[in-house]
Amino acid sequence: MTTHSDMSPSSGRRRMGATTLGLVLGAGWLMPGDARAAEPQRPDPRPRAGHGLHAPDRSRDHDRHHDHDRDAGHDAAVHPPVRPAEHLLVTGQGRGYQQTQPHLDRIMTSLVDTPQTITEIPKQLMQDQNTTNMLDALRTVPGISIAAGEGAQQGDNLSIRGFNAQNDFYRDGMLDFGSYYRDPFDLETVEVLKGPSGSLFGRGSTGGVINEVTKRAGMTPVTAGTLSFGTDGTQRLTADIGRAGAALGGFAWRLNAMVQQAGLAGIDLAATRRYGIAPSLAFGLNTATHLRIDYFRQQSYDTQYYGTTWLNGVPAPTPRSNFYGYPGDYLRSAVNVGTIRLEHDVSRHLTFHDQVRYSTYNTAQRAVEPQILGYTPYTNIAPASVPLSQIQVTRNTLALSGPSTLLDNQLEGNADYRTGSLRHQLLFGFEIQRQTADITRYTYPQTKTSLLDPDQGADFPFASRLRSMSGATSHDYAPYLNYTISLGTHWQAIGGWRWDDYTTDYKQIVAPAVHVTRHDRVSTWRGALVYKPTADSSLYFNYGTSFDPSGENIALTASTAAVAPEQSRTFEFGGKWAMHGLSLSAAAYRIEMTNVRETNPANATETILAGNYRSQGFELSATGNLTSRWSVFGGYSYDDVSVIASPNRLELGNQPPNAPKHTVAFWTEYHLPRLPVSIGGGVNYVASRTASSLPIAGTTVIERAPGYTTAQVMVKYHITHSLAAQVNIANISNALYYSALHPTHVVVGPARSALFSLSANF
Repeated sequence: MTTHSDMSPSSGRRRMGATTLGLVLGAGWLMPGDARAAEPQRPDPRPRAGHGLHAPDRSRDHDRHHDHDRDAGHDAAVHPPVRPAEHLLVTGQGRGYQQTQPHLDRIMTSLVDTPQTITEIPKQLMQDQNTTNMLDALRTVPGISIAAGEGAQQGDNLSIRGFNAQNDFYRDGMLDFGSYYRDPFDLETVEVLKGPSGSLFGRGSTGGVINEVTKRAGMTPVTAGTLSFGTDGTQRLTADIGRAGAALGGFAWRLNAMVQQAGLAGIDLAATRRYGIAPSLAFGLNTATHLRIDYFRQQSYDTQYYGTTWLNGVPAPTPRSNFYGYPGDYLRSAVNVGTIRLEHDVSRHLTFHDQVRYSTYNTAQRAVEPQILGYTPYTNIAPASVPLSQIQVTRNTLALSGPSTLLDNQLEGNADYRTGSLRHQLLFGFEIQRQTADITRYTYPQTKTSLLDPDQGADFPFASRLRSMSGATSHDYAPYLNYTISLGTHWQAIGGWRWDDYTTDYKQIVAPAVHVTRHDRVSTWRGALVYKPTADSSLYFNYGTSFDPSGENIALTASTAAVAPEQSRTFEFGGKWAMHGLSLSAAAYRIEMTNVRETNPANATETILAGNYRSQGFELSATGNLTSRWSVFGGYSYDDVSVIASPNRLELGNQPPNAPKHTVAFWTEYHLPRLPVSIGGGVNYVASRTASSLPIAGTTVIERAPGYTTAQVMVKYHITHSLAAQVNIANISNALYYSALHPTHVVVGPARSALFSLSANF
């Protein structure tokens, strides 16, 4: 158990400065005068996979979105699968948000034929909204609610359909479990798959998963960059460069880079500083055998903000600008992800690929969690007779450091063939995975400061004391199979199965020493039926299962090691329509989680499987073009989530944490006629939600934050075909709202801010 050496403040600043200089110097080369503008993509005249009897026999994968420039004569010689063209509607610099194909290898049908709610957040939408972090990208998806992290569970934290999904991030179909705040600078698309997906991903995925689709090297040249400045102190530079050649059977490279420094609007002292780099190489793109090598690094050095405290079940009525931490508080992270993928097209009907990934996630934190203690025997409870001006907040300092690693190998085969009038699409694979986490925690003395007027310049003279040292390792061995059979042009039946052999070994070294192991063997499966009234529409019913083992987040206790996994199942009925430029979808669902882990009321040291949660609701969404100038993206989600069984009667009927009943996310953009100007705007609504389904210990008080609405606007001026100036204004009403909840603190959302950008795309 070690603390990495490259995480020092001075080291982080030196490296960020060097990276900034390198990107600025590179920007001069970014825009050469002889840069060749990429040709607007033309519609592919071939039928799309899954749209009728004569669809091409292609087991598609993510590479098809980048490799559509292959030499046709050579393709015929080596018989590789047909690779359809990019599905994003492109006009000029890019309009429209409709996507018709998923990017995940394990889904072999088009989106309209996939019996599951899937939202594709395209690069164009993230550019139009000037998105600089993953959570802001995910706010565009109804049914998602943002949560706050604590301790080793830092970084992007959220719930999907009322179930936590922090451990359900994937990067190009492989687990991305690190607790860090992701930047979308190297992402082509973000996919959100809702509902249990155990047969596709294995453990977790109760409410859904997020798949980050990266920008990879391809045969189309890329030269792009963005320079941004904001009223919240944002300074951001991104670059995206890619070239290709005929050597080595079709060679390509691509480099994405980012550097950013920013504050948090209206919140004193909080700040983010990070850089990222993501090179990608590809070989053999014009042959039947293709090799890809991708690397990703993101390093951050943030002054962490834990928001305000709860007071008697509601967020304390404090100014947004209050910061209860110390000036030197930090959250540091260094993420390295290396991936090698080898693919071979045996024929038009059969493809194999193997990809291996090694990831490291280094984290170090010292942050203050504000709490109200000592006024009653209960946390965050104070008598109403005590004036707010006299309440003192306890600064509870949380501190930890340590590395986590992931070694993952996926071997998959895709088959697509016919027997008479039946079309068969088969995916089979085997995954081997090893995760480790070595976390050291520290304690510091607690101090107090005013609730309404905290001392934001307080010194931090304290020395740390060792609290705990733990090491955990998990192994997962999993064969899986997904099969789709098309009966003529109107019916499809889909089945999926995965078997996970999952083991977690956990050691706590500092007294009291603990060494526990949990071993589970679990099968998950799905079954679905799809009816296609037309080639571009579908009605479907889907049933699927998932499981959550005790060691899912690479941690165990003697209590949790004794219990079996939580089990979930989902029923979903829906319909999809993919018209020219516009996709519509509607779905009704029900998720039942059984065997929820609960504390035994008769023995607080024992965990039992005694709870049941239920989530049911419906979703509506629209994505794409209403006219050639008017684009929309968004929808509405109704999620009724409740605890229907629990050994604690005070929990029955309550909402699980971070499960709002209503969420709305909507964005629209209009391109003015006869003027090179685009205007856009959006609104987000999140209903009230709770921090926990349980009341504060010793009370009947449930902590609940009120619902909120925020709005944003955008104006973009196209200086030339390849150069645009843009301004985005977020939270235009300057609403005071609570963006993320935790049982012991609540994070206040940022104030109104403007972000000005200059973007180039040659």
